[in-house]
This record gives sequence, structure tokens and C-alpha cells, in this order.
Amino acid sequence: MATKTVHLNWNPEEEFTLQDNTGYTVPMKPKGVSASDLLSMALAGCSSHDVVDILKKQRMDLRELKVSATSIQDDDPPWRFRKIHVHYTAVGKGIDPEKLKKAILLSQEKYCSVYVTLRDAVEITFDYEVVEG
Repeated sequence: MATKTVHLNWNPEEEFTLQDNTGYTVPMKPKGVSASDLLSMALAGCSSHDVVDILKKQRMDLRELKVSATSIQDDDPPWRFRKIHVHYTAVGKGIDPEKLKKAILLSQEKYCSVYVTLRDAVEITFDYEVVEG
């Protein structure tokens, strides 16, 4: 079983910095990203990495993948996530929309650890589009 450790450092200048297991740092609010936004960002990042790999293996001429994740949270503390909708836009030449859909589903069902972890706690939906270019 894999073990990974991430770190957070806070200093008196009110700066929070996250660091992954490779040493890469991410600034958090007030000068960076909010902790709750990291959840949606992790889902989009995990899934999109899989989708790109799958489409490349299928020899699709993918030139760009744009992903947005829209979250709905409760208005009151602890601001629980209720829904995350992920929208994929694949830009390229002759990309088969059905192959894009299958790549997204394969990521969700088999490869994306973030999706598998969240799916029982949060409603996750998606849609997609192909743009010729």
C-alpha cells in the first residue's frame, strides 16, 4: 500500500503553504487557493490526467483539454459539499465524442482515486464537448 505525506506550514505573516511529497509548494489563502477549492481542483486534475492518457493511447489528436469543476456547498458551517459538476472540453482534430465519454467513465470507474474517494459522499456529475481545432 502506498503512503504519501503532505505538509502545511503557517508563519506569523498569516501565510499558509502546502507541500506535496515531492517538495512542490502551493500557497493557500489569503495569498493563494482556498482549502475547499483544492477539493474540486484535485478532482479535475486527477480525472483530466487519466483522460489525456487514455485519449493519447487511442491515438486521438488531442491538442488541448479544458476542465472546469463547479461545486455546490451548504451556506452554513461546515459548508459541506453537496455536488460537483465537471465539464470537459476536448480540443483537437477528429476527436470521437464517444471515445471522450468512455475515457471519462474509465477514469471515474478505474483510475481516479479522488473520484472514487468522493463518489459516496458527494454527487458528482459531468458533461463534455468536443471542439474541432
